[in-house]
Amino acid sequence: MKIEFTKMHGCGNDYVYIDGGRFFIDKDKKPDVVRFMSDRHKGIGSDGVIFINPTESDASDFEMEMYNADGSRSEMCGNGIRCVAKYVYDKGLIDSAARSVNIESFGAVKHIELKVDNGCVTMATVDMGEPILKPADIPVNMAGAGPVVQYPIEALGKEYKVTCVSMGNPHAIIYVDDVAEVDIEKIGPVLESHPIFPKKANIEFVQNIDRSHVKMRVWERGTGETQACGTGCSALTVAGVLNGYYDRDVSVEIQVLGGIINVNYATDGHVYMTGPATTVYEGVIEV
Repeated sequence: MKIEFTKMHGCGNDYVYIDGGRFFIDKDKKPDVVRFMSDRHKGIGSDGVIFINPTESDASDFEMEMYNADGSRSEMCGNGIRCVAKYVYDKGLIDSAARSVNIESFGAVKHIELKVDNGCVTMATVDMGEPILKPADIPVNMAGAGPVVQYPIEALGKEYKVTCVSMGNPHAIIYVDDVAEVDIEKIGPVLESHPIFPKKANIEFVQNIDRSHVKMRVWERGTGETQACGTGCSALTVAGVLNGYYDRDVSVEIQVLGGIINVNYATDGHVYMTGPATTVYEGVIEV
């Protein structure tokens, strides 16, 4: 079966995008197809695969069906959903006069505002909704109503203090003096699978520069270290407010390996994430 695809990235967080309305892959076969396509030596190479599906819901225009590189399903991807918005606009799947689109992922609908230059989307702002802070809903294996702030856990003989936030998927934020000094390939997979996280977790290492500028490296569950993580940037901004490092209604500029993402944890309770969306190339692959 030959499938048309588009390779896109948001700040280096790259995925293969497939029009699920045109190309049908059996649900049971998708994990194997995703692993093949994501392989950077034998496939296309990506952090995962995202299917853009039609929807019959009145609340959304499209569905984003996201998979990590290891074939596991994920609930949400901030960089991915910006690229989905670019995909449907640039390919004429929505009206050229439109400057917003509603996209559903794992049952949650996100509203995306589009910035259009020369007929193509270059930037997008996603209303990520309200963060989830209750431990049982993140989920985190600990008692109490939360939030989970600077909670000590042990890994490889060292104590790490995690602040946990879900943006539809679980995140654990750890503050460090210098993100460049983190041996992320060693500690990332251990923390991702720590017993405190029953569904595993994305791990963000954060270096605060000042009250509106930070550096971040991320270990994404099911993928490894990536160039960026939109939900991770959103979660770390919420965590920073909870810890008193940042202010509400102030945009935080987050330097990730692949570029800059801006996040505002607004006083209306919602998190607004802004960043670029870029098309790399298109092609056809046989699976």
